Formats: sequence, C-alpha cells, structure tokens
Amino acid sequence: MLLINHSGNHPEAGTDEAGRGCLAGPVTAAAVILPEDFEMELLNDSKQLNKKIRNLLRPKIQEEATSYYITNIEPQVIDDINILNASIKAMQECITKLSPTPSHIIVDGNRFKPVKNIPHDCIIKGDGKYLSIAAASVLAKTYRDEYMEKIHEEYPMYNWKKNKGYPTKEHREAIRKYGITKYHRKSFKLLPEQLALDFKYHENI
Repeated sequence: MLLINHSGNHPEAGTDEAGRGCLAGPVTAAAVILPEDFEMELLNDSKQLNKKIRNLLRPKIQEEATSYYITNIEPQVIDDINILNASIKAMQECITKLSPTPSHIIVDGNRFKPVKNIPHDCIIKGDGKYLSIAAASVLAKTYRDEYMEKIHEEYPMYNWKKNKGYPTKEHREAIRKYGITKYHRKSFKLLPEQLALDFKYHENI
C-alpha cells in the first residue's frame, strides 16, 4: 500500500519525470500536492499500470489534487544541458508552479537540486512507495504519451504512437532509413554504431 506522506510536513509535493531514456521527444515532469485524506485504490507507479488505467486515473488525480503542474523540456534544451539536468529542471519548474508552495518535496530517483530552499528527499522507486510521486508519474507519463502521439502524425515513419520515442529496434531502423527530425535528441546515441551525427535532417516529411 502506498503512503500519503514521507516527511510528516504538509503540504508535501511529489515529483517524477517520464521520457528520460528516449531518443526523441521531450522529457516531461509533473509535481503533485495531494490532500492529507487522499485515497486512490488503483494508483501506483505508472510503469505498473496499463494505458487504460493510467488514462482513467489522470482526471481523478487532477480533480482531487490540491495542486499539480506538468511541463515539457524540449530536445534542444536536453542537448544543451544533458538529460539529467533537463529532468531536474523539469521537476523544479513544476514545483515552482504549485500553490500552495510545498513545505517538503519528495523526488523519485536519487538526484535533485534544491528549489526555493524547500527541503527535499530523493527516494529510489518512490513512485511505488508514495501516492504523490505515483500521481506525478501518471500525469507525466500520460501527458508525454499524448505529446508523442500528436507528433507521430507529423512523422509517422518513426511510429512514435507506439514506441513513444524509446530506442526500439523499429525506431532505430527508421532513423537509419529516414535520418533525424527536430524532435530527436542529437546528443543521444541514436544508433548503436554511431560515431558522429552524419544523419540526414528533416524539418518536415
């Protein structure tokens, strides 16, 4: 059973990101403050839930949360500051948009940087331990998936509707065949044998 609070302080915000390991698309983060009496039976780490359940939970989380915020950090920024810093930046931006300002932050994972001098704790696999992080993981995952399904219409040959930008064999074969797009992360190893970025570049196809 997931716990409602880690620090004993209120309000406590949970934050998580989605899309860190992708070759294309943004890294998306969410931060959520839940009421102290919050309960949601099906809520868990988004990776443990199927798409139908995630999409069922999203509006319920948004309706019942005290506050929440979602943000995308685009590939150009990821390439400039690296994926770890982009992930942290995305989570920080979400925290700054919450109202009320949280008195404590719990972060999924093991790396974070302070924001607004608010105390924080990093929790390994926190999305499977605390409701607020699980809620953030569901929001980040569903909003990012929606984004990838939208840009799939622009570049259907990469099948982002299915792979969501992750490094599947199909996605890498499409990069080999068609080159890269404005949505690809050029600082990532897009192909296993990649030594330099000598791909064709498509603004639009």
